[in-house]
Amino acid sequence: MLSPTLIASLEKLPDKLQQEVLHYAEFLAANYAQTNPPTLTPKRRQAGTMQGMFEMSDDFDAPLEDLQEYM
Repeated sequence: MLSPTLIASLEKLPDKLQQEVLHYAEFLAANYAQTNPPTLTPKRRQAGTMQGMFEMSDDFDAPLEDLQEYM
């Protein structure tokens, strides 16, 4: 992996340049986070979680009296 090589190279730099590299890495990380927001996977719905919370009347499918003149 690149990390050991990167760390070895950074350790050879003077402290002032190491600080500049750190600031640049933080800048790159912030820009990457803005341009590539993490994608959230949608939650899968589970069937039956609302079971028993609603009651439907027996005459639900019966024609409404208010709409008799349109039928």
